[in-house]
Amino acid sequence: METEKLYIKNMVCDRCKMVVKSELEKLGITVLNVDLGEVILSSPLSDLQKTQIQKALAPIGFEVIDDKKSRLIEQIKTLIIELVHYNNNDLKINLSDYLSEKLHHDYNYISNLFSEIEGSTIEKYFIAQKIEKVKELLVYDELTLNEIAFRLNYSSTAHLSSQFKKITGLTPSYFKTIKTNKRNPLDKV
Repeated sequence: METEKLYIKNMVCDRCKMVVKSELEKLGITVLNVDLGEVILSSPLSDLQKTQIQKALAPIGFEVIDDKKSRLIEQIKTLIIELVHYNNNDLKINLSDYLSEKLHHDYNYISNLFSEIEGSTIEKYFIAQKIEKVKELLVYDELTLNEIAFRLNYSSTAHLSSQFKKITGLTPSYFKTIKTNKRNPLDKV
């Protein structure tokens, strides 16, 4: 059975996966699997179906990625989002080794491509995602800052606080007290 894989930009959460799957099924397309940023279909698509998918997904903030380099960038982002937001136990691994292994590319190539296309480094993107996770955990107010630092593999609470302030302009404790929603959607980080 020949399948087709679609790469979807901005598909960063479980709700996104459900929405994309629903939209594809409305178009009569059989979906075998949906992961963050990636959909596996039961059969290859016609040009008409590809156009229909683009038209259905664009108004709700998603985009099918066709070119190889853009797909690789989205895969990098997706792996980092999964690592930070959904796989807390894996944060102790070396990011460059993790990405190289998962993407089957040399890290220097991945890093240079990412910087060229995004205008920022993979490390900065990774840190930005970690800070969003810190914000989420602070808002939930279930863990101490020390526990958050440990969970996100910071060397110390002071390091987490310093990085948090550098990125947000606020200390974690002040962020926690203001109670307004200062979090960013993952696809906007």
